[in-house]
Amino acid sequence: MYQPQKSLKEYRPYWAECFGVAPFLPTSREEMDALGWDSCDVIIVTGDAYVDHPSFGMAVIGRVLEAQGFRVGIIAQPDWQSSEAFTKLGEPNLYFGVAAGNMDSMINRYTADKKIRHDDAYTPDNVGGKRPDRSVIVYSQRCREAYPGVNIVIGSIEASLRRIAHFDYWSDKVRRSIIADARADMLLYGNAERAIVELTHRLAEGDEIADIRDIRGSAFLVKSLPDSHRLINESELPEDREQTVKLMDSAQEEVVLLPSYEAVREDKALYAQASRILHRETNPHNAKALVQPHGDRYVWLNPPPIPLSTEEMDSVFGLPFKRVPHPDYGDARIPAYEMIRFSVNIMRGCFGGCTFCSITEHEGRIIQSRSEESILQEIEDIRDKTPGFTGVVSDLGGPTANMWRLACKDRETEASCRRLSCVYPTICKNLNTDQTPLISLYRKARDIDGVKKVLIASGVRYDLANETPEYVRELVTEHVGGYLKIAPEHTEARPLSKMMKPGIGTYDKFKAMFDKYSAEAGKKQYLIPYFIAGHPGTTDKDMLNLALWLKRNNFRADQVQNFYPSPMATATAMYHSGKDPLHKVRRGAGHVTTIKGAKQRRLHKAFLRYHDPDNWPMLRKALKDMGRNDLIGNGKVHLIPRSGRTPMVGGPRRFRTQHTGLPKD
Repeated sequence: MYQPQKSLKEYRPYWAECFGVAPFLPTSREEMDALGWDSCDVIIVTGDAYVDHPSFGMAVIGRVLEAQGFRVGIIAQPDWQSSEAFTKLGEPNLYFGVAAGNMDSMINRYTADKKIRHDDAYTPDNVGGKRPDRSVIVYSQRCREAYPGVNIVIGSIEASLRRIAHFDYWSDKVRRSIIADARADMLLYGNAERAIVELTHRLAEGDEIADIRDIRGSAFLVKSLPDSHRLINESELPEDREQTVKLMDSAQEEVVLLPSYEAVREDKALYAQASRILHRETNPHNAKALVQPHGDRYVWLNPPPIPLSTEEMDSVFGLPFKRVPHPDYGDARIPAYEMIRFSVNIMRGCFGGCTFCSITEHEGRIIQSRSEESILQEIEDIRDKTPGFTGVVSDLGGPTANMWRLACKDRETEASCRRLSCVYPTICKNLNTDQTPLISLYRKARDIDGVKKVLIASGVRYDLANETPEYVRELVTEHVGGYLKIAPEHTEARPLSKMMKPGIGTYDKFKAMFDKYSAEAGKKQYLIPYFIAGHPGTTDKDMLNLALWLKRNNFRADQVQNFYPSPMATATAMYHSGKDPLHKVRRGAGHVTTIKGAKQRRLHKAFLRYHDPDNWPMLRKALKDMGRNDLIGNGKVHLIPRSGRTPMVGGPRRFRTQHTGLPKD
């Protein structure tokens, strides 16, 4: 049985709380000595520079554990070529906590076309190459080399999205669960405050990590399965709410058996089936444990943790963060910090369920909201403590701008729900979509002394915004700095159905309100729509229709994003398998169009940049092959010129857009 989920405030502080609060969590022996520490209880190894701010995962986990009385040190961006850098703080009393950082190290290092990036926003002075590929694995190996008997606990989005066997885009093969490759003792997935606090207290009480098997949100390797659990296959999984409630009421513990690593590596249909099972077992109120054989061992994946309450969220964001980078970085600029230092994260999670996005796999579908008081207090802290504040709050948001305090109207319904999205194919009738509390929050934020402007930079979920026109009015009138980004992703029904995104008519409805309220406010403001090229389910014709839509609407994209198959995403399963895990997986049926070849990926991207002369030769050939010679010419009705690099008639406005579907934190 799983342990009851305690509140973060229910634990008795560890004895080391007597040392008090560290100005910064120590990164050197000298800092430890200044604090009077002879050792660290936990050492966090991270691929990011250490910024003591609630938008940086290592700082959040470190401060949460510090509040529980533990001594926490940080090794940030160590030289991974040897184990020496991993000994700088000594051996931790309890464990090394290993994280790649706020971003997946592979996505951080490589573009969607697998080209190396030469910058890194999470590194001082934006220098690339300061973390290894597959950082969690490399860091874990170095920790083990430094101290062979040490406990290793892995986390962060990199580990979270690799908790079972997964397709690896960069090697074009299915890899084992990361816990096997990292040789870690435990993996904690998602925003893991609740799990890591419980684990750390139990280790401090003398429990062996190999005996701790009942923490929600954890994964580990086992040699055999206990007799007290009954394995069930996918055919036994409930397809409707009535069956779900029946299983929930059963006293027998049931564990879902996934196809083995060896099976999904060789059989793409089984890979798609495993993806379908995983995504159906994500509601913490009804999810079952998952087991996946890996050779002669099993990866055991416990159900997700119960989300943090508003009070717990407030306690986490109210910890004594310095809100600046560690002093050792001097005047070096850390772009990721510059981007968020005047912003406030008001919530976590996303119930949109977009198949290409990593947010729901990592943070969950249940929204975890902070209180109004906590958010307003953080704005005052920014005003009073953050260097360079000029009165402009750069964002009040999170994974999305407008899901704060939105939730299922009925807790029993929420506890039994197995939908992958609350807003697709239509907005669920049980979802509270009232955004008037958010309007009140915006107004109170603007009224704080010293605040001149509050911008909304997080992407707005426009189908939700349409449900509260007064929210759109408030947003457009007071909180748009000339441009507002939203993400229709495509215009055509076929790819949109594979993305689980609403039709373009929903965008049109939002745009009409946006234009109306901008005009009423006497402002010239523009929407910046994001689009993805090459997403599973997209054909050449779909991309052509999108290009024509862009031309009709006078848009020119300076930057566009090719679909990036991130580990564990449903769209990645489509890309790899050619199957659709949104429906029952059947052999020989349900084929999904996938864009894999470099030539076709370039073509789809070229359609989004139809105005770029470098793309015209490729587009001319494609249009001729498609029988659309009527779109080649020098008139307003044509997509591209007939020959050469002659500019097209008309002047569509340009906009910069880049979208990866990756979470901020």
